[in-house]
Parts: sequence; structure tokens; C-alpha cells
Amino acid sequence: MATAPDPLGTALLDYYHGNTDAALTVHSNVAEDEPLAAAYLFRTLWDMPDLERTALEECRGRVLDLGAGAGCHSLELQKRGFTVKAVDSSPGAVQVMQNRGVQQVALHDVFDALPTQEMPYDTLLMLMNGLGLVGTLEGLEKFLVHARGLLAPGGQILTTSADISYLYQDEDGAVVLNLNGPYHGEVDYTMSYKGKAGRPFHWLFADASILQDYAEAAGYSVEFLAHDEQEQYLVRLTLL
Repeated sequence: MATAPDPLGTALLDYYHGNTDAALTVHSNVAEDEPLAAAYLFRTLWDMPDLERTALEECRGRVLDLGAGAGCHSLELQKRGFTVKAVDSSPGAVQVMQNRGVQQVALHDVFDALPTQEMPYDTLLMLMNGLGLVGTLEGLEKFLVHARGLLAPGGQILTTSADISYLYQDEDGAVVLNLNGPYHGEVDYTMSYKGKAGRPFHWLFADASILQDYAEAAGYSVEFLAHDEQEQYLVRLTLL
């Protein structure tokens, strides 16, 4: 059976092995194609946006870094003495993290259960608009239930997301949404690298109010910790 394309992992491996110009192309149904430099996923602490640095300060206990990419957040947390496990669904990303010295790495997605002998975590970390990993509002509802099995009592999810309603503004600046269609923050993506496209995937951008509604319904307290000028925010969801 042929191996599934892994454009993200291939680009990260190329960068790790010296191709500093390695860049993915990100295709979506809401915007023009955009480049994503592999270098961005190797950033150090002071290259990270304020929201990410704040999230790292708010981590506590055992940390599960979901959608860890090249492992920049896990490596920083290791430096601070945290026990952290980094996971990603990209085989190439997992290989890069192992090569870079992330001590605990696993290949799986956000809906996989913990191995039988593995203790639950005090913090689930989902950065770079990491809430998007759940895909859709239905996926968000599913994940919030699933996360209860990943978290220790009183554990927290630290994640970032964004309100992208600005993409639907008309010429007068009014937001025009199709209220009979899918939620406007459910976006379809594909990544490609060196002419090879990966599998299409869904990504969720949840505005703050809808995230609060879903999280509280699932039994979490909600605390918005920070936001930026790009309509992105950092939120803490604490298991009650």
C-alpha cells in the first residue's frame, strides 16, 4: 500500500536537514493560497507570538502537546522542567521532534485515547489556532467529551482560536453570513509541498461566544486569558 502524502512532515524534515527555504502552500475554501514557511514551526521562545508565550506560562503539571508540529512548545517546556508528551498525526513531524530531542513523542490525532498504562494530564496544550484540530463544531463537542478522559481532575485545556467573521464582510463592512449553511468558522484546507498535496481536512475557527457555550455545556469553566489584534484569543478550559 502506498504511503499517504505527508506534505507538512516532508517540509519539516527538509528544513531540519538544511533546506531553510522549505515552505508549504496552504489551500482553503475561504482565502487565496498562502505560503507557510517551515522555519516558522521551528521558532524559539522569543519568536513566538505573545499568546503562545502566555500559554506556556500558564502550563502546569504533566502536559500533553496536541498537534505539536516541530515541537517548539514541547522543547521550551522541557527546558522549564515539565514532563511533556508531544503528539502529531504527521509521521514526518514526529520524526523531526524525535531528532530535535523531544523526550516523549507519539504519532496519533487528538481523538485517540491514552494508552492503558498512561497517567492523565494536567494540561492539554493546543496552540497555533490549535483548537482547529477538532475540525468542526460537531468535532468540538466530541473532543470536549473525549478530553475528560485525557485530563486529571481539575485539569485544563489551554488553546488558541480566532473569530474569522471578518472574512465575510461586504464592501460596507457589514458581516454577511449564511445562517442556513455550515458554521462560518468551519474551513476546508489542503496543504501541498513540492507539488504533492496531502489529504483535505477540516479546521475550526470558533468565535469566543460559541466556544464558551460548547465548553460550559460540556462541564468546563471558561477563562479568556488574552487576545490580539488579529481576532485571535487564548482561553483556559478547566475541568469541573
